[in-house]
Amino acid sequence: MKLATLRDGSRDGQLVVVSWDLARYTPAGTVAATMQEALDNWGALEEGLRDLSTRLDIGQISGSPFDEELCLSPLPRAYQWADGSAYVNHVELVRGARGTPMPESFWTDPLMYQGGSDAFLSPRNPIRLANEDWGIDFEGEIAAVTDDVPMGISPENAGGHIKLLMLVNDVSLRNVIPNEYAKGFGFFQSKPSSSFAPVAVTPDELGDAWTGGTIALPLLVSYNGKLFGKARCDIDMTFDLPRLIAHAAGTRPLGPGTIVGSGTVSNKLDGGPGKTVEEGGVGYSCIAEKRTVETLTDGAPKTPFMKFGDRVRIEMKDASGNSIFGAIDQVVEKVGD
Repeated sequence: MKLATLRDGSRDGQLVVVSWDLARYTPAGTVAATMQEALDNWGALEEGLRDLSTRLDIGQISGSPFDEELCLSPLPRAYQWADGSAYVNHVELVRGARGTPMPESFWTDPLMYQGGSDAFLSPRNPIRLANEDWGIDFEGEIAAVTDDVPMGISPENAGGHIKLLMLVNDVSLRNVIPNEYAKGFGFFQSKPSSSFAPVAVTPDELGDAWTGGTIALPLLVSYNGKLFGKARCDIDMTFDLPRLIAHAAGTRPLGPGTIVGSGTVSNKLDGGPGKTVEEGGVGYSCIAEKRTVETLTDGAPKTPFMKFGDRVRIEMKDASGNSIFGAIDQVVEKVGD
């Protein structure tokens, strides 16, 4: 089942069911008006949503043409957005570039921060910021959306609480991060609003690509029209999504609609820091990682962070080349322009 939220003039938008090929949609208002309402009552409402999905896919409901440009984030705002760092290779590289040693515990105990969730960007809205000198970067990730998760749940049981999966652009301001880290209180100003792909999908929609803990497909990241990364989500993932959910719920319950992100998808593959797509590697899901590799191999970074007018596109395709979630496609703009 695929779900999206269309603009309707309200903050939370209109929940719709989308066909498997992202071609058509039908309103879900007879079952749930918004995505949050559906998640609040998932046990009671899932069957009705799946019935709409089946009837739309087999043509019993004709539906209307689906336009990703009209989508808000599947959850335009959420009660909680917790982002992990499941791909420890990425953490090791980026911290190394800052000259910050990585504790050995990062390989056994997930790193996680709580991000702002009151105003997610729409998947086609610009990333509007005031200053290029902040070191604007994209981060391609996957994420799980949960129902009610009890405190202290085990990783073995946490997977059953994953109701939807999404793609993420976790926008980061790399040149703001060091000063925040130095204060010893974590991210805040360095993490502006994130964005999510237009469509959220139930895990069964992925078929064999859903492993129970991650997605066995590449995350496709294009930068200014050129393929920048195609790292596989199921490779070099130290902590899978259920493990991250269990970590988030270690000392508190998680409410329905909690979003738990994987952190930047990152592959070593060759035993080293990875290679660009042009060099035969899988590339990168963020600029910071490429800059780190350039520093290791060439002595200094060469690739600049994003400038006003730069564009990033994040997408995932199935084995037949069909887009699964639709695409995040955003341009960086200066606030006030």
